[in-house]
Amino acid sequence: MNALNRYVDPIYCILRLIIGLMFACHGGQKILGFPPGGHGAPTDALGWVGAIIELAGGFLIAFGLLTRVAAFISSGEMAVAYFMVHAAGKALDHPPATTEQFFPLLNKGELAVLYCFIFLFIFFYGPGRYALDTLIFQRPPSTAATV
Repeated sequence: MNALNRYVDPIYCILRLIIGLMFACHGGQKILGFPPGGHGAPTDALGWVGAIIELAGGFLIAFGLLTRVAAFISSGEMAVAYFMVHAAGKALDHPPATTEQFFPLLNKGELAVLYCFIFLFIFFYGPGRYALDTLIFQRPPSTAATV
């Protein structure tokens, strides 16, 4: 498996880029109406804050600029989205039974949970070698602990 270690930095960069751009698409749908589809513009202040976090945080994570801050805020936003929307039964046309509301597979919240934990990982791992943070601040990238 040591032969695969040389690919860690490029693969992590690709992961951060794809996850960040996918997250930014959610905010783009709400704020800009692009890509088409989705739920439309938010109707309340909390929805607008979430949409701005999704758009700006997604781009910051994708390009590795202020990565830890953006990942921490985005992870928190996804946790709030899960508990306020999905676990509360507001994401479905009709709320499920009380015992089904908590489970992500049943309340359609698995994407929020995945984003939450991927962003939490990015927060702890840092921007990586191929990021604007590393380029601008000339810091050596954090590395995973070796055993």
